[in-house]
Amino acid sequence: MNTLFASTAFASDSIGSATMLISNFVFPNDLHVHWSMMIVLYPYITGLVDGAFIIAALYYLFDVKSLRPVARFSLLFALAFLAIATLPLLLHLGRPERNFNMLLTPSPSSAMAGFGYIYAVSMGVLVFIILFVYRPVLVELRSISKGWLQVLYRAITFDSIDLSEDALKLDGKIIRFLVGIGIPIAAVLHGYVGFIFGGVKANPTWSTPLMPVIFLFSACVSGISAIILAYIIIRKFKARPIDHGCIITMIKTLTGFFILAFSFEMLEVFSHSYLKTGYHHMVEGLLNGPLASSFWFWQVKIGSILPLLVLGLMGIVKMRSYVYNFLAAGVSAILLIQVLIMRWNVVIGGQLMSKSARGYTEFHPLWFDKEGIIAVIIVMAIPFAILFVLGKIFPFWAEDNEV
Repeated sequence: MNTLFASTAFASDSIGSATMLISNFVFPNDLHVHWSMMIVLYPYITGLVDGAFIIAALYYLFDVKSLRPVARFSLLFALAFLAIATLPLLLHLGRPERNFNMLLTPSPSSAMAGFGYIYAVSMGVLVFIILFVYRPVLVELRSISKGWLQVLYRAITFDSIDLSEDALKLDGKIIRFLVGIGIPIAAVLHGYVGFIFGGVKANPTWSTPLMPVIFLFSACVSGISAIILAYIIIRKFKARPIDHGCIITMIKTLTGFFILAFSFEMLEVFSHSYLKTGYHHMVEGLLNGPLASSFWFWQVKIGSILPLLVLGLMGIVKMRSYVYNFLAAGVSAILLIQVLIMRWNVVIGGQLMSKSARGYTEFHPLWFDKEGIIAVIIVMAIPFAILFVLGKIFPFWAEDNEV
């Protein structure tokens, strides 16, 4: 009798151990996160481009006069980041030189190759917009420059010095046309990223039609936040006045896009919770397990609810301009971090769940690695160096007598 009880107890313990092992089973090919830091950085950079372009489009296409002080700067900011948008992807690839196969053997039906074509069109449209916007300034700089700078200005003004009223009206029409086609191109540029992730059917945290929308609205949030923060910091550093009306308009625009972005992010979580698909237990375990801190605390509470409260306070409470500007810079910095955390939770967090649906893996970024923290810092520093060089050629701020 005692022997039978012992055998039963042993069997019960064995079953319990087996259950524990099965609940933490991870396939060997899911042990490592394959799309790591650079793939987090790639949609973050393209998002900054889209949001910055939105600010410029509101002025040049929709004639929002209050955004005039930052319209030019937004275009240059977008160009600086767009110039290195492909760098994280190239650093991630084992054979980066093979990216030229996209041009040598084009495949329009390839979703991966699609980014290359969209990127090329985006770069061309943005460059032409900047050249036409700056043409009066460039013509003037050409007349007072010497040496290689004069040659440069002559090339980028298309060797034309015609600044007559008819010529400037034609330039304005061309700018509005280019900005008009640039908006859907910019939307496709970043919405494509969400489409790539949403198209991965094997990953239940990615495979949702909301993914392109979430990526697009969060991109607008990060880009507008970056313009607000950069404008305030640069103007303060140069000891030049800050246009308070411009800050108010940008904050209102930021608030609208952020409400949409946060609503769709939460809608995705609630959809998973309500539908309770076959993988619901794994998605729920992911958000309440490995991502509990980065998602619920940092992304939702600190990165979303806190900025919403601050933005609401800025909208209903009358405050001095310097206080308003300080809060604008602070909330913009928080939202920039929030979008980066959101990218992390989607890209890295989505890969922590094993295809076995019975376990999770871990990811710890390294400092010194091809896609480590130091590499990320260097990549993020490059566009600011490009922006500094662009500022030496193209003046950031429009003077009172300029368009």
